[in-house]
Amino acid sequence: MLKIGDKAPDFIVNDQDGNPVKLSDFRGSKVVLYFYPRDMTPGCTAEACNLRDNYSRMKRKGYEILGVSTDSEKSHKKFIAKENLPFRLLADTGKIVHDAYGTWVEKSMYGRKYMGTARVTFVIDEKGVIEDIIDKVDTSDHVSQILESKVANTAKVAVKKPAKKKSAPKKAAKSSPKKKRNS
Repeated sequence: MLKIGDKAPDFIVNDQDGNPVKLSDFRGSKVVLYFYPRDMTPGCTAEACNLRDNYSRMKRKGYEILGVSTDSEKSHKKFIAKENLPFRLLADTGKIVHDAYGTWVEKSMYGRKYMGTARVTFVIDEKGVIEDIIDKVDTSDHVSQILESKVANTAKVAVKKPAKKKSAPKKAAKSSPKKKRNS
């Protein structure tokens, strides 16, 4: 399993228009590589629309956004048109990218086990190193997670916890002598 600090695996896979996309072509830019289960499903649409609505903000901060699912180029094209998505969707029909990133996993629903896409986002820095991994995606506010997690990771390194003050030992409470009962 990949972890923060690992080099992001390179890949080549087609986007919605059949154009080959290589991760290494994005060196010098930060990349949000987000994996999602299916085009035009409620959670996936909410996530894509949150990224769409904040796209200019993400671009200003230097991020490129790439969505990845096992859907076909044709399905991606329809999804992009329907939701007016300004970023590319990668058609990983052969699960090449999923396998490289460990996102093709066994899932379970109503006791039935099946293989499917784990909803995970990899934030990759300008040098191609994984800067963050978000595996508990809030589909309606994913951009905040991406931006805040970067700040949180930086803050973890930069901020020290204040030392705890030592308190004086507590004095034992005096107890009153017990009265004897006559039986």
